[in-house]
Amino acid sequence: MSLRWEISNKVQVLKGWVRQLFGRLTGDRRQQSAGKSDQVAGNLKQAGGKIWDAFKR
Repeated sequence: MSLRWEISNKVQVLKGWVRQLFGRLTGDRRQQSAGKSDQVAGNLKQAGGKIWDAFKR
């Protein structure tokens, strides 16, 4: 997995964390769940990239 994709996935996880925190602070459950889904998506992409790298070698 290229460095660009790794950084992109990490940014998505971080963005989700911030969005979830903002939702908690404002009491907006939609923001909380959207932030959590961003985190999960970023983590799944990272895991998929690691699997891809394992088979590529």
